[in-house]
Amino acid sequence: METTTRSKEPVYARRINRVLDYIDKHLDEELTIDVLSDVANFSKFHFHRQFSQNCGISLSRYVQFMRLKRASYRLAFNPTAPIIDVALDSGFENPESFSRAFKAAFGQTPSAFRKTPDWASWSVRSRISLPPSERTKDMDVKIIDVEPILVAALEHRGAPALLNDSVQRFIAWRKSSGLSPVSQCETYGVPYNDPNATPPEEFRFDICASAPAPVPANEHGVVTKTIPGGRCAMTVHAGSRDRIDESVYALYRDWLPDSGEELRDFPVYFHYLNLDHDTPEHRHLTEIYLPLK
Repeated sequence: METTTRSKEPVYARRINRVLDYIDKHLDEELTIDVLSDVANFSKFHFHRQFSQNCGISLSRYVQFMRLKRASYRLAFNPTAPIIDVALDSGFENPESFSRAFKAAFGQTPSAFRKTPDWASWSVRSRISLPPSERTKDMDVKIIDVEPILVAALEHRGAPALLNDSVQRFIAWRKSSGLSPVSQCETYGVPYNDPNATPPEEFRFDICASAPAPVPANEHGVVTKTIPGGRCAMTVHAGSRDRIDESVYALYRDWLPDSGEELRDFPVYFHYLNLDHDTPEHRHLTEIYLPLK
């Protein structure tokens, strides 16, 4: 009986992941138990318990939380969006109920979060233990040659939970310098170490934008760097960047040992193909580059 139960666990995880992907793609729609249990191919009479068992959170709370999480990005990175519009787009009938739910989820009211987001608390509160995704099994990896890239870089040093604080500083610099994404500047991220295996105070991450020339001295602390050129293994991570580590680990764990390739002395880095915080997470596309000799 134990063997039978364990053998079903990967099947159940795949079904739950189908539901998670469906929810991500249909956050603006009514997500009923009938629809979601059908996506999972589970009986609707048992689906609630199976979802909670696999995700550690009830289905209704998960759906609401994902809408609130999307709302938090809009509040922080799209300051012109009226709070009432954010509330309605999140499925709430009025700003008052949205404010209560948002504060319960993240410890701040929407207006307070917009003004001074507590990203450290947000990071802790936004963690949900989800079943591992299997989307990395059939990842498409290409070996390409890339040219050196001159970048403007903001060096984040400290807890990963505070990375969004640095992102906001970098956005402020981009706006003041005119090097915004709409001006065709490309955006990159360079993690110098694994956030899951590094003491928070030692975590290093460069937030970068391609630059046409060296960066003048500025009050934001943005400096000039170069992402070196050379051979790289490249794959595309589709979906929430909260789960990008799954694609990175798959490159190291599954692709690299069978490739016969050796790594160059530069960290893996990311090229963000879209940054609009109004874009649903399932549409986020990120190129992952693994430097090779």
